Amino acid sequence: MPEPFTSATNGPEDDAPFRSRLSFDLDVDICVVGAGLAGLTVALEAARLGASVAVLEGRHVGWNASGHQLGTVMPGYSLPIGDLIERVGIEDARELWAMSKEGADYIRAAATEEAMPGIARTEGVLEVSNVDAGERLISRLQTLSEDFGIEVEGWQVDRVRDQLGTARYFHGIYYPRAFQIDGRKYIHGLAAQARRAGARIFEDTPVVSIDPSGIRKRIVTPSARLRASHIVLAGNVHLGAPLRRLSETLLPVWRYAAVTEPLGGRLDEVIAFKGSVADSDGIDHFRIIDGDRLMWASPETTWEARPRRFASVIQRRIASIFPRLGKVPIADTFGGAVGVTVHGMPQIGQLRKGLWVASGFGRQGLNTSAMAGRLIARSILWGEDRWKLFAPFELVWAGGATGRVAGHLIGLWGRGHSAAAGALARYREGARARERIREARLAEANRQAGTRPPRRPPPGAPRPVRPQPPRQAEPQGGGMHASQESEKIRDGSM
Repeated sequence: MPEPFTSATNGPEDDAPFRSRLSFDLDVDICVVGAGLAGLTVALEAARLGASVAVLEGRHVGWNASGHQLGTVMPGYSLPIGDLIERVGIEDARELWAMSKEGADYIRAAATEEAMPGIARTEGVLEVSNVDAGERLISRLQTLSEDFGIEVEGWQVDRVRDQLGTARYFHGIYYPRAFQIDGRKYIHGLAAQARRAGARIFEDTPVVSIDPSGIRKRIVTPSARLRASHIVLAGNVHLGAPLRRLSETLLPVWRYAAVTEPLGGRLDEVIAFKGSVADSDGIDHFRIIDGDRLMWASPETTWEARPRRFASVIQRRIASIFPRLGKVPIADTFGGAVGVTVHGMPQIGQLRKGLWVASGFGRQGLNTSAMAGRLIARSILWGEDRWKLFAPFELVWAGGATGRVAGHLIGLWGRGHSAAAGALARYREGARARERIREARLAEANRQAGTRPPRRPPPGAPRPVRPQPPRQAEPQGGGMHASQESEKIRDGSM
C-alpha cells in the first residue's frame, strides 16, 4: 500500500547529541550509507549479530521521508498483488508477501511503549474503494486470505459509511492486524537502539566517493576515510554524485500532508474509525491523532515545493470528502521526497560482491524498509539468500528529467481518472436510489387506489405478441369484397 510521509511531531530527540560528524579514519565490518528506516534497521540488526557498523548520513537522522511519515504499518507492496503474481508466479509472490508480513511483525515487536515511549500504537487499517467494485473486492479478499494467509475482512458499503461519514467511499478491506505508530518517534527510537547495540552513527557526513573494488571497500567523506568489508546503500534520491547511477533508477516524488488544529467532538461525529484509512487509488491517506486532530496526506508532485503551499489544497480536499467537517483549520504541514521505482517494487539485494542496496521504498510502507534492513543484515552475516527473490526487479532507469515530467502527467491523469470514476459511481448509485424511491411511490399509489401494479416481465423474457384481427378471404373468380358490395347497394347501383 502507498505510504505518505508526514509526522505529527518535529524536533531533535534526546539521543541526538551522541551523533556527530566523522572526523577520523575508521575500519568497520559494515558501512551503511543513509540513516533512514532501512539503513538504521541494517545497523541495528548487524550490530546485534556482533558486527562493527558505521552509519554515514549527509544531514541528520530521519531528515527526509523516513522522519516524515504517517506511521501506517501493514503487509504488501506498491505493486498490485495480481501484477506481482503475473511477474514472479504464485509461489514466489507468496514468499514475498510473507517477507513483507515479517517486516510488519518486526516493527510491532520493536515499537512498544517500553522500548519507545510515546510511540502511540493503535490498531487497524481500512482500505476503501472510490468506486462500487464489489466483485473485485471479493476476488481480492479470496486471494489475500486463502492464497496468502493474510487476516482481512470485507466491509460492505453501509459499514464503511457508518464508520466514515461520507458518501465518497464504497466497499472496504479491513486489516485488523495492521497498525499505526508515531513515525518520527520510531525512526529516532531505531537510532537510539542501534547506538546502544554498538553501531556508530555519524551525521553531517556526506559521501564524496566510493571504491567498491577489492575485499576492503573504501569510502571517502569530506573529513575522513573509512574502510569496510560491506557497503549498504540505504539512501534515497539524495544519494548524491558518487551514487548517481542508483539515484537515477528512482523517480523522485514529493508527498505533502497536514495536521489540523484540535477539532473537538465534531471529528468523532463524522469519523468513528480510529485507525488509518487509505483509498485504493493511493490518493488520500488519513487518520486521527491525539484524539481530535486529523492527519491527512494527499497532494503529490514530482517537483519540490514549500509544504505550506499545500495547506489550502488539503483543506479543500478534506471538505470535499467530509462536507460535515467543512473548512478545518490547519496547524502544520509536512513534506518529504521518496524514490519510486519503475516496476513498483523496492530495490533489495547485492549489486556486486560486498556492495548492497536497500532503496526504492516510495509508496511501499514502513514494513518493507524494516524487512529489507533485517534481510540484508542476515544475508551479510548469516549467508541468507532470500534477497534473490527481488532479482526480477532490477535497477531500471527512471528517465531523468523527462521521466519526472512523464511521471507528473501520469499522476495528474491517474488522479483525474480516479475522480471521474468515483463521480460516475456515485451518480449511478444516486440514480439507482431515485429509481427505488420512484417505484416505492408508485407501489404506494397503487395500494391506495386498490389496484395491483402491473407485473414486469423478467429480464430477457420475450415480449408478449398482441393478437391481430382475422383477415377476410377474397372471393373466388375476381369478385368484389363485401365492403364494396355494401357500397353499391347504398348507391342504388344494384
